[in-house]
Amino acid sequence: MSQLKYQRMDEFRVPAGFRGRSSVYVQLWWLVQSTLFALSPQVMYGWRRWLLRLFGAKIGKGVILRKSVRTPYPWKLKIGDHCHIGEEVQLYTYGEIEIGDCAVISQRSYLCTGTHDHTSPAFDLLAKKIVIESEVWVATDVFVAPGVTIGHGAVVGARSSVFHDVPPGMIAVGTPAKVTGERKIKTGPI
Repeated sequence: MSQLKYQRMDEFRVPAGFRGRSSVYVQLWWLVQSTLFALSPQVMYGWRRWLLRLFGAKIGKGVILRKSVRTPYPWKLKIGDHCHIGEEVQLYTYGEIEIGDCAVISQRSYLCTGTHDHTSPAFDLLAKKIVIESEVWVATDVFVAPGVTIGHGAVVGARSSVFHDVPPGMIAVGTPAKVTGERKIKTGPI
């Protein structure tokens, strides 16, 4: 083996308490998620909300969670009222994820609270909270990086990668996502 300079994966360790629950509890959730949650009929939103709550998630009323949503540690997840979480959304809760009322996270989006310290030869795990404020729309296939806050009413366009906070009421698109304008709402009859 050549001399290793940058990464020593043989020295990598998950920090004590990082998961927030015992390894048995984590494994139990993963089993429940891949069976009772994932195999439930599409319309059983209440069942999936109940399962997440049973494992410590704080889930508001009227939340639509598709059966292909995944989260490793639901006890680090908080979702407000009347949110829609689409197909194949990854809520990667190595750190906390907080989603405000009436937010939409569209299909295949990935909210990633976990990363590694690239300056550490042991590749130390890091976790930073993601906040999606109320009335935000994260469109399809968006990546949201650790530590990001997307402000109230903001929109993130499809296939964007968000590495920095998005101000309230703004539209951000691209990789990396950049603010391109303000979200305007129609007035008058709908």
